Amino acid sequence: MRKIKIFDTTLRDGEQSPGCTMNLAEKLEIAAELDKLGVDIIEAGFAMCSDDDFNAIKEISKVVENAKLASLARCNKKDIDRAYEALAGAKHPMLHTFIAASDIHLKYKLEMTREQVLETIKESVSYAKTKFEFIEFSAEDASRSDREFLAQVYSTAIENGATTINVPDTVGYTTPIEMSELIKYLKDNVKGIENVDISVHCHDDLGLGTANSLSAILSGAAQVECTINGIGERAGNASLEEIVMGIKTRKDFYNAYTDINTKRIYKVSKLLSTISGMAVAPNKAIVGANAFAHEAGIHQHGVLKERSTYEIMNVEDIGIPQNKMVLGKHSGKHAFKDRIESLGYDIDDKSLEDKFIEFKALADKKKIVTDSDIEALLIGSNDSENPTYTLNGFVVNDGNSISSLATVSIMDNVNNIVEGIGKGNGPIDAAFGAIDSITSNKAKLINYSINAITEGEDALGEVIVKLASDDKTVIGRAVSTDIIEASLRAYVNGLNKL
Repeated sequence: MRKIKIFDTTLRDGEQSPGCTMNLAEKLEIAAELDKLGVDIIEAGFAMCSDDDFNAIKEISKVVENAKLASLARCNKKDIDRAYEALAGAKHPMLHTFIAASDIHLKYKLEMTREQVLETIKESVSYAKTKFEFIEFSAEDASRSDREFLAQVYSTAIENGATTINVPDTVGYTTPIEMSELIKYLKDNVKGIENVDISVHCHDDLGLGTANSLSAILSGAAQVECTINGIGERAGNASLEEIVMGIKTRKDFYNAYTDINTKRIYKVSKLLSTISGMAVAPNKAIVGANAFAHEAGIHQHGVLKERSTYEIMNVEDIGIPQNKMVLGKHSGKHAFKDRIESLGYDIDDKSLEDKFIEFKALADKKKIVTDSDIEALLIGSNDSENPTYTLNGFVVNDGNSISSLATVSIMDNVNNIVEGIGKGNGPIDAAFGAIDSITSNKAKLINYSINAITEGEDALGEVIVKLASDDKTVIGRAVSTDIIEASLRAYVNGLNKL
């Protein structure tokens, strides 16, 4: 069987998804998980785009052990030099350089002739070859490009040192049949293509990102570019979990495999959803809450008799353990640690001590602590070790015949406790106002959402807030059985990130 390489661009294209910016600590956590997941290439960012991206790539280079680490770069020396500098500490550095090839992009965006594009590719890729062993070249908007010219573009890139050619469906325009035909055409008409990997990068504007990627594999593509949960520009990218499980489930059809440790898929999906604040739709393939749920009586009857009647995958294959051991306030540290490891998480002794204390506090409030509860404790709120603000206490008065009033006390990073009072339209608005009066916060609350993580009256509530200040947007998150407490902690978490 052929091996299909997985090029993950969650940290680059995925982060371009509106409202999905991540701080450095969050990027490092995602990068480490992607490396453990077994992806072949991690695209860590666009070094020339900003100092934040540049610094993130440098730091990510320190935690990625196995995967190639790539930076995006336009076809010019400044971008290539910046990427080279950012990747200086990477164990397996790789450049991903690109230029548009469609006539519409040449006319309206680049304002270049075809001849100028070919010359730019020749100069930039040959220059990049003096710095990088591994070079991926992308012809942006390939699916809408003239095929004959596209073949010239890729031939030029290969001639000057590209080791991978990427075929992007940049705007999600093509169809599976067209993508298949395009890959076959390029195999027949690009000089030297037999010596490089063919990659595809498909967007999901028409809901065909995964289908187009799998179609390309059937026609000879050796690599697919994708993101966790399918996040990305506009409607997103092809979804890593869908592609990987598609290949794994139908290996008889694709005659291919990946090196992905599928039992870590659910964990990294959950982690990204938590960090980004982008909830996974219940009906999302593979990782959605309903992906392995059955409500129809006929389906339930069939699954109870033989799971394969209505399930083509095992839930354990993506890392959702079917553990029946109940944890509660009488459970010990050993059982707690065992459950953490069964969920696919690694934890050191210091973190275990801290999380066990949180677990005991939660167990005092709940009769049964579920796997989802434990995951919520493990993922936490991604605060730094020394946060600027910590919620100390609160009192809220609310009713339909009185104005909402909140008193909140905050502890700063030198252990001073300051109290503020807020009045507002409802308890949450009043409490946020009290925090603002203490911190002199000028940030704007863009979005506020509440999700019940578990079932029942004692469910853990997850609150996610999106705050914007100047040109920065952050996600604040917290969980608690008390939804007002979770709201305040999430708001403080967001302020700390700002």
